[in-house]
Amino acid sequence: MPLAPTVRPLVPTVLAAALFALPALAPAAPAAGAPAATTVQPAEQARLQAAAQRVTILRDKWGIPHVFGKTDADAVFGMVYAQAEDDFNRVELNYINALGRLAEVEGEKEIWRDLRMKLYIDPVDLRAKYAQSPAWLRQLMDAWADGLNWYLATHPQVKPKLLAHFEPWMALSFSEGSIGGDIEEIELKPLEAFYGRAPRVAAATPAAPVAAGRALALAALDRGDKGFDEEPKGSNGFAIAPQRTAGGHPLLMINPHTSFYFRPEIHMVSEEGLDAYGAVTWGQFFIYQGFNDRIGWMHTSGGGDVIDEYLETVVRKGGKLFYKFGNEERALREKRIDLPYRTARGMATRTVTAYFTHHGPVIRSEGGKWVAIRMMDDPMHALMQSYGRTKARDYDSFYKVMQLRTNSSNNTVYADADGNIAYFHGNFIPRRDPRFDWTRPVDGRDPATDWQGLHEVKETITLFNPASGYISNTNNWPCTGFGASSPDCSKYPAYMWSLPQNARGIHAERVLHDARDLTLDGLIARSYDSYLTAFEPLVPAVVRDWDALPAGDARKARLAQQVALLRAWDLRFSTSSVPTSLAVYWGQDMVKAAAPRARAARVPVVDFVQTRLNAQERLAALARASDKLQADFGDWRTPWGEINRFQRLSGAVDQRYDDARPSWPVAFTSANWGSLASFGMTAKQTTKRIYGDRGNSFVAAVEFGPRVRAKSILAGGQSGDPVSPHFADQAAMYARGEFKDVLFYKEDIEKQLERKYHPGE
Repeated sequence: MPLAPTVRPLVPTVLAAALFALPALAPAAPAAGAPAATTVQPAEQARLQAAAQRVTILRDKWGIPHVFGKTDADAVFGMVYAQAEDDFNRVELNYINALGRLAEVEGEKEIWRDLRMKLYIDPVDLRAKYAQSPAWLRQLMDAWADGLNWYLATHPQVKPKLLAHFEPWMALSFSEGSIGGDIEEIELKPLEAFYGRAPRVAAATPAAPVAAGRALALAALDRGDKGFDEEPKGSNGFAIAPQRTAGGHPLLMINPHTSFYFRPEIHMVSEEGLDAYGAVTWGQFFIYQGFNDRIGWMHTSGGGDVIDEYLETVVRKGGKLFYKFGNEERALREKRIDLPYRTARGMATRTVTAYFTHHGPVIRSEGGKWVAIRMMDDPMHALMQSYGRTKARDYDSFYKVMQLRTNSSNNTVYADADGNIAYFHGNFIPRRDPRFDWTRPVDGRDPATDWQGLHEVKETITLFNPASGYISNTNNWPCTGFGASSPDCSKYPAYMWSLPQNARGIHAERVLHDARDLTLDGLIARSYDSYLTAFEPLVPAVVRDWDALPAGDARKARLAQQVALLRAWDLRFSTSSVPTSLAVYWGQDMVKAAAPRARAARVPVVDFVQTRLNAQERLAALARASDKLQADFGDWRTPWGEINRFQRLSGAVDQRYDDARPSWPVAFTSANWGSLASFGMTAKQTTKRIYGDRGNSFVAAVEFGPRVRAKSILAGGQSGDPVSPHFADQAAMYARGEFKDVLFYKEDIEKQLERKYHPGE
């Protein structure tokens, strides 16, 4: 399509015109400059100043902000202001991306990412949803926008990349909090292939009989990417019942495995009953994973199949497009979407026409069919649920919040001060005909493939106070992880659980199964247990392979020392362990070689490596791993701590690493190998050493007694500013798996206070 320069504003201002003397959400500035700074009118200055005076921020010795306000809205104002202080760049970037405006900053390469967002995110629609929101939620969204705008007004030296002013409705664009929202499940390359040129429609032919009520054998694209990531996504959540703890109080382990620096640590308190502590995704106004003085909640990924694809039969008649549904031919909805992007000469815009069926937007074509995708699209209730759980006081009130059923990407591990522990496998789960194979695209012509509402929470896989006394989930299936109390998955539709067992799940079951008299420190120790379950079948197999080699085989001598080390290895990691280095490099080599076959077979790649490689492949991989260690480090016998390192050099989102710069040795490994504490590298490796950038990020262990007690650790530190003393003050502790005491009560915070102030001072 031709490219037409444009300077048209994408989102005309509605709410802020009377407040600020600049266009709200104006088009991106020319490449040479940033948006103009916020200019606040005197009346607005006074209003925001008064709001700031109702908020007090206490920064403790770790730089963690504890935000106190009279109302919940005051606390929201202060907590988002504090986030902007710590890393405005990440706050703004999250909303640039959520609004589908990344190409306005990053250039044409991001227009398809923007299109993906704009298939769902429309400012006109979000303004309407804001207007329809309950008054209490509008007040929180107003306070959110005020807090960010007050930060910009009082920090004129900060130059936003794009968003020089925030409007309340924008909070609805990013309302759920997961590291990768549902929209990101849409693959960009097929999306570009479909919309990058005029979509082709197959010639109209008589429709084949609709095969209602049976699984369809369709030659559709099998993406096969869920669960196969080189570095596993997801988290660990453990809850321990009072009968298994030393103090007779329940314990909760909060262990998200996310990109480092994706969530800071924060505490927000109001006189209206809010008192929540934990991890917040940059720019959001609710604690995503955390606790209050009565309850705690931890989210893991992979609750079930909540996104479905439909093969649509599209025909053109009389110059218009229709899709077949039952005996009907329905008109496709068309929507023109502008995609502005930055160039070296200024701004340009590409415009595409997006297509929608009643199932959802069309995202690609396959085998002569157009593929539409259906997923949750309810930002208002998602935001209500995300915030509401932070104020729940007991299991009943938490369950009531869960009944909103808008947490589409997570399981939930729960514990409370009444002694209860609970588990929810998913929350938003569409009701579907179980006779269809929902892991593949289904026939959009068949009315039987339509969703039939949502499952009630009580119909999903849940546990409340299991007799086993513990709960664990590692973004794996729900069929184990609770000892003898584990549910029978065969009693539920297959779409209620989508991910298989994993090495962490096996490991967690072992460390918790016989746990007794657990303390907070004891739970942390078990959560960092050093055993690597994934190597259990692999190491004995390669030892047998080597033993079976004839005496004259060159590999017998070549690999003798390596096999001897692995034979004697206890399968535990440590910074001084040479077998850990050898095993991880060997495992990585096998994963890389086997990944295409694993995807083709629809088998998780580590499972494929464990069960389907032959002796020749295992031995060849061991030789290659030894050669790589030798080439990179001068000796294949290099201890693991010399290789596996934590390093934070800048506040950039796209981190760079340098073998010549300081770093810290880390013992725990990628979650691929069954390490409960996860430390993996997803960035393109240009160094010889491995520098983790994903895994344990914010981690907390909580005990719910008469007074809540908790310990936590954060990757690097609270601040994104390399000049700040809190940029890397937790790095050495993080690398050692050593936790700090959480300062939850005001009297404890004030004893270790670094600074006390009102926003803007």
